[in-house]
Amino acid sequence: MPSNRIMRINEEIQKSLADKLRTVKDPRVSGTMISVTRVETTPDLRYAKVFVSFLEEDKAADAMKGLKSAGGYLRRELGSDLNLRYTPELVWTLDDSITYGARLLNLINSLEVKHDDDEN
Repeated sequence: MPSNRIMRINEEIQKSLADKLRTVKDPRVSGTMISVTRVETTPDLRYAKVFVSFLEEDKAADAMKGLKSAGGYLRRELGSDLNLRYTPELVWTLDDSITYGARLLNLINSLEVKHDDDEN
């Protein structure tokens, strides 16, 4: 369980990256809707695993390449926003939890519910 300080830093990194993603000029990144779902930072603040989700799944692979390409720019911008000794290196990870949840919801909705009328 991360400390309160690490949790606050994770939230600040998430907010800052969500804002900075709009300024990236790479068409692979700016051409799709990207959500930063969560951030997990190592205790020494050297690495931050950034979980991202995409609205259009077919553009996810290209957008991930674009995010990795723009990682240096985003790290520099993050360093100017946060007052930390070290700016963490960003490790981009695809978060498919939203897609997984939507698929489970569709499965649940497709189930046929039997009503037992014999109890009356």
